[in-house]
Amino acid sequence: MTKGYWIGRVSVSDPQEYRKYLAANGPVFAAYGGRFLVRGGQFESVEGEARDRNVVLEFPSYQAALDCYHSAEYQAVLPFRTRASVAEMLVIEGYDGPQPAGD
Repeated sequence: MTKGYWIGRVSVSDPQEYRKYLAANGPVFAAYGGRFLVRGGQFESVEGEARDRNVVLEFPSYQAALDCYHSAEYQAVLPFRTRASVAEMLVIEGYDGPQPAGD
């Protein structure tokens, strides 16, 4: 079974409200086996438009990633983020196939 991921690009407009989202989302992610691979951090935009924050969460499966997003628990936390930011969010299935061969 391939893993599932959330990929988020976020521009925060209200840091105080966004902190409420950060404080509340951890238990929800943990309940679905989610763990942060990227949470903010230094970045360089090499193509396209950038946002202030970039986030990648890994889940045990694509279904777990979807279930977390659509859960009542996450939907209760989500308004803290939507009131405080603009974001693009993807829930995406990981890839577990062949990799490019190097010489």
